[in-house]
Amino acid sequence: MSAQGGTGRSAVARVGAFIGSLIAAAWNGLIESLGAAVEFCERWLFDGKKALYGLAVTRMLFGLAMLGLLLSNFGTRLYTFGSGSAWNGEIEQAVSDFPNIWIFSLFHRVAANDFWFTFWYVVLIGLAVLFILGWRFRIVLPLFFVGWVSFIEVNDMVGDQSDNMQRIALMLLFFADPAARWSLDARRRERKGEWFPEGSGPRQLGTVFHNLALVALVAQVSFVYVSGGLYKAQGDPWAGGWAVYDPLHTMRFGTWPVLSEIMTTWGPMVAIASWGSILLQIGFPLLLLTRPTRLFGLVGILGFHIAIGVVMGLPWFSLTMIAIDAIFIRDRSWLRLDAGARRRWREAAAPSGATA
Repeated sequence: MSAQGGTGRSAVARVGAFIGSLIAAAWNGLIESLGAAVEFCERWLFDGKKALYGLAVTRMLFGLAMLGLLLSNFGTRLYTFGSGSAWNGEIEQAVSDFPNIWIFSLFHRVAANDFWFTFWYVVLIGLAVLFILGWRFRIVLPLFFVGWVSFIEVNDMVGDQSDNMQRIALMLLFFADPAARWSLDARRRERKGEWFPEGSGPRQLGTVFHNLALVALVAQVSFVYVSGGLYKAQGDPWAGGWAVYDPLHTMRFGTWPVLSEIMTTWGPMVAIASWGSILLQIGFPLLLLTRPTRLFGLVGILGFHIAIGVVMGLPWFSLTMIAIDAIFIRDRSWLRLDAGARRRWREAAAPSGATA
């Protein structure tokens, strides 16, 4: 009995040692994985500013969307936003809460005066142009942000959901460097050098702020897509597959009645568009994880916004979302596009036979 007991205790000890070694190996693997993850995040945050070309495209498309809205409404500015707007019936009482904040009250205070309203309207157009060009961006951005919020909130019944995304993104751009590429500031910095030397504390701090702002922007747009898709999935029209049909046959969103009729004639296509938009929005952040699925996701979301802009008559909303989605395209892809465009431009500008 004692020999059998000793054998049993030995077997139990071996099993215990084996289990202990498994636990130790798992724990060491977990610690190493966490250490590698922390090292990767630290390197990602400090090792240069990310998505500089993507944010440059975001800056330019943002400015174009805002400039487009300003120019397209210039002829009706007084009726839509100024003294003739029915929503400004009593100038002292703002429909939105923003004009009650002093810094955002400029256009609300001058709405009844046609001359000053037009003057500041033109100034805002000028700031939009400078915003697109990236000229003295650190000065132009806060002025343009304050002016834009002040203007768009004069009549908040005219805006759409792009207004909220623009405000959020513009606030995040305060901490990023969207004028580091493809801008007048970039040309000046290339000629005169950066403000702070490489490796200095302020330079490192600016890099961290830039990358954290980029992370926040990615999180925000991902939240918008996923929450929008989940909200749609709760509604009977989306679950039933006919949700796309309804808005295209209204006066407000049926911008091109003939096109709307063609697109909604075949029932299965309506169902595919309705369900497909839900799946695309919910799955968009996951599609970004690998290169093949990223291409599919970016092309899909681009087509999604182009369709909304053209068919539903919401060009500024679509352009705003496309501008933000530009950050998901890698810098090397933008550089290849830039090099290709420059080569095509030189070939087109070259005299006939000069390249032979």
